[in-house]
Amino acid sequence: MNPAAQPIGVFDSGIGGLSVLQALRAELPHERFVYLADSGNAPYGDARGDAFVSARTHAITRYLRAQHHIKALVVACNTATAAAIHEVRSSQPDLPLVGLEPALKPAAVLSKTGRVGVIGTRSTLTSDKFSRLLASLAGQAEFVIQPCDGLARAIEHGTAQPLPADPNATETRALCARYISAMGSFGTETGQIDTLVLGCTHYVFVADELRALVGPQVHLIETGEPVARQTRRLLHKDALLAPEEGAAKAPASIRLLTTGALAPLQAAAQRWLQLPPDCCGTVTIP
Repeated sequence: MNPAAQPIGVFDSGIGGLSVLQALRAELPHERFVYLADSGNAPYGDARGDAFVSARTHAITRYLRAQHHIKALVVACNTATAAAIHEVRSSQPDLPLVGLEPALKPAAVLSKTGRVGVIGTRSTLTSDKFSRLLASLAGQAEFVIQPCDGLARAIEHGTAQPLPADPNATETRALCARYISAMGSFGTETGQIDTLVLGCTHYVFVADELRALVGPQVHLIETGEPVARQTRRLLHKDALLAPEEGAAKAPASIRLLTTGALAPLQAAAQRWLQLPPDCCGTVTIP
């Protein structure tokens, strides 16, 4: 097969990376995608150590290359990027690789009050990679860091549940409220946080809840669109972009796989990507 016609692999610890896949589809509508949610081990960021996350990242990369012949890999998980992307680059030097990191740099530029909130998993926000990123921006803004224990898990588990009559009654909403309240005052006045970085891909799917809590004037910053643009740049550099007359943006060009239960992935695909259940499947990756 022509390498340019091979699919792009996208991987996350769960369904959160579908927010990145959404941006990739918009930026690269002629590409084929294989998305893998390691939901059988999700979420990575609450209690998993770096060694476990690194082992899973290597195993999934090997699987996607061997079974789906991917031409590039997007690690659509902040925790896996922080724990393992440097190792994957070393072990797979011929594979174009794009990782995620919380969008602190654009947030610092955008903020007018100089106070930026950052929410993410504890693993991401306590990683060496994040500490180096934070140190590189010293003096550019004040960053208010808030680990959100349990939030990614609540989003993951709530995906397959029916939408409640009262959206304020969910565990997800309660956790959002608890962590946003702990960060202090949001707004555009001096001393307030006017920009909030969503440092976990799952959090994009509770953007409405977060918006209701922080107010309409606060900027919410996520990483999907910048990652999609970087993926396009890497594929162009390596002459791996699919021809525009090739694969269409149709369900057949997207395969969604999970190491966990199938129903949550099917529900997420339908709710957020408008994809049918039959594009989803299960897989076992030791």
